[in-house]
Amino acid sequence: MFYENITESADYIRSMTSKKPEIGIVLGSGLGALVDIIEDKDIIPYTQIPHFPKSHVEGHAGNLVFGRIGEKSVVCMQGRFHYYEGFEMKEVTYPIYVMKQLGVKYLIVTNACGGINTSFVPGDLMIITDHINFSARNSLIGVNDERLGPRFPDMTEAYNRELISKAEAAGRKLGIDYKHGVYTFYPGPCFETAAEIKAFAVLGSDAVGMSTVPETIAANYLGMKVLGISCITNMATGISKVKHDHAQVLKTADEASAKLCSWVKTILEEW
Repeated sequence: MFYENITESADYIRSMTSKKPEIGIVLGSGLGALVDIIEDKDIIPYTQIPHFPKSHVEGHAGNLVFGRIGEKSVVCMQGRFHYYEGFEMKEVTYPIYVMKQLGVKYLIVTNACGGINTSFVPGDLMIITDHINFSARNSLIGVNDERLGPRFPDMTEAYNRELISKAEAAGRKLGIDYKHGVYTFYPGPCFETAAEIKAFAVLGSDAVGMSTVPETIAANYLGMKVLGISCITNMATGISKVKHDHAQVLKTADEASAKLCSWVKTILEEW
């Protein structure tokens, strides 16, 4: 039934737009301004798409936006779904399956997250080189449908090295002081404890957040190539001198949006 639902969602979307995107983009909390640089837009609210989950988190608009960035045809998730909202992992990753049905081959995932690496500061942008799934949940658990992907997908290169190289080149061209790092997925919705952050640091984590990893796993399973970029919106618990505030996270992400938009635009120009 899952495959049939994906097909029905994709068929509805095709009835609403003639655009055929090759690149998908997932926007994190407060990073929705990237939609503003998309040209020739077709906007489809999630609420209109059959079988699509409905997000209720502040900072997530809830639209699929089709159009162009430069010469590249894209579809952008203006708002994502989170495990902490009560969704099953298959629901969290559902839009990625639909993107694949629509012909998307590449996925850019962005997020707002907390910095663990003490050389980072709020407002930094980080290329994700790898991840740690600390949720003990995986959207691929269950009966496998070979029409979608293999039973045991490889995750050696979860974040595509060629796309990372393109992001690095674009960052250098713009003079962006980008970072590299390992992203840890923590399910939330509470922020992490200081002890947990110490443990993550020992494990090799540079940043922590409540998204991205489920989508990345699904995309790799589906044969898509992934580029991940994190916006460090705050320093993690025990490193930060102040308590966490989601409003401040959104404010910092909003301030970093212009830099992120320029970077993604340049990446796509150099694609």
